Amino acid sequence: MGLLLIMFGWLFSDPLAVGTAAPDFTTVDQDGQSVTLSKLRGKNVVLVFYPGDDTAVCTKQLCEIRDNWKAFQGKDVVVFGINGQKATSHQEFKKKYNFPFPLLVDDKQKVCELYHTNGLIVKRTVYLIGKDGTVRFGQRGKPGPKEVLASAQ
Repeated sequence: MGLLLIMFGWLFSDPLAVGTAAPDFTTVDQDGQSVTLSKLRGKNVVLVFYPGDDTAVCTKQLCEIRDNWKAFQGKDVVVFGINGQKATSHQEFKKKYNFPFPLLVDDKQKVCELYHTNGLIVKRTVYLIGKDGTVRFGQRGKPGPKEVLASAQ
């Protein structure tokens, strides 16, 4: 059983618990700009881990954030979509749907691993990290913008 758990543990992982210190990371966005989580302290940060660019549910989820952008700005929130696809895919997807937020590249799923979203495909998960760097919201699936924003400081 131990070997199976090591091999397939990612399959059964839960999101990081509320109150957990958010793991720091540095990666790049669709334009090659570096993003470091710890440099965003003092702002609420939403990380939207999603399986793939330009797929039905992923598109709907990110468009809901775009369509509620003023509510996110009103809560001093910065938003990032993130998955393992290449920057060129993210550039096309962002432009096609006019997303006002960056899409982060995690081609080796290192950030996904830190946030328990890695696997054969990225597990759809949304986190809100508070201004102090702790997880204030973490949920699998497609929670609505209001539900996510309710945890903002």
